[in-house]
Amino acid sequence: MNKFISITVLVLSVILFCAGCDKEDDLLLEGFTVDNYPRVDGSTSTAPLNTLIGCKLLGYSYEWKTMTVGNGMWILQPKYGQNIPEDFFYDRIACSQTHNAIINLIDNRRDLIISARKMSADEKTYAENVGVSLIETPIALDALDFLVNKENEVNSLTVQQIQDIYKGNITNWKELGGADEAIKPFIRNANSGSQEMMKEIVMDNAGMPDWEKAYLDEETVTTMAFVYGELAENKNGICFTPHYYKEYIIRNTTVGSDNVKSIAVNGISPEANSIRNKSYPFVAEVYVSIRADLDRNSMAYKLYEWLQTDAGKRVISESGYIPN
Repeated sequence: MNKFISITVLVLSVILFCAGCDKEDDLLLEGFTVDNYPRVDGSTSTAPLNTLIGCKLLGYSYEWKTMTVGNGMWILQPKYGQNIPEDFFYDRIACSQTHNAIINLIDNRRDLIISARKMSADEKTYAENVGVSLIETPIALDALDFLVNKENEVNSLTVQQIQDIYKGNITNWKELGGADEAIKPFIRNANSGSQEMMKEIVMDNAGMPDWEKAYLDEETVTTMAFVYGELAENKNGICFTPHYYKEYIIRNTTVGSDNVKSIAVNGISPEANSIRNKSYPFVAEVYVSIRADLDRNSMAYKLYEWLQTDAGKRVISESGYIPN
């Protein structure tokens, strides 16, 4: 009987403790309005998360929808018919892409950003030259997927093989168990989120051909959406993309996506479990970043803190990301 009472007391204590934590998390949410909402920016792949956070904090309902014009990508947006100031979700919650978002934060044009990576070397140099330092805090996990045309017979590559492809050491798919065809490796534009992820977590900053200069423009894919069109047309191509972008923004409805597949790396496919337990080789972190001199009493700092609470992690999870 005493054992039963002890267990009951313990369970009640845990429940009360968790409830207290939720109350503390909720206190951080108080006071957000369309007038004082922080100037937020971020990567293309983190745009749904930024929008979801804004909707949650301001009490707007939201939905995932496919774009009716363009290439059919999915977007998370507030539902129509709500009293939302015109252009609020394009002004206060911008999507300038990774490099531009980081520069905007350094230049104090934005208060907080959620990005697919930390500062690159040249961005860090720029920040140091203007006397600014950033606080970059990981809040979620993503991964870098490698994509090929669905007709490609290759379904898995090793880390070394991918590195050798992008170093120019492997040039034909037959060396990898595929057709006797020259490999056409695509890259992203310099300083894009996925290109910097490629250099850091795949190539380990060990170097790869400076294709931004040495190759024709057709080998550099300037937007992540174009990756799918290029690989749909080029049966011998290979490129890379953030996993979240592929699964939630592209899905299987974007033009070209039905002709493209992800391949396994070291025999492990990029999926939620392999990203969560980090068994997939190319897991990446998603960051919330602020300037080190940000006012600790500001709404932006309040948001920065909240994203690291259990309540914030639940919203991160709802967006489709895996909380860190």
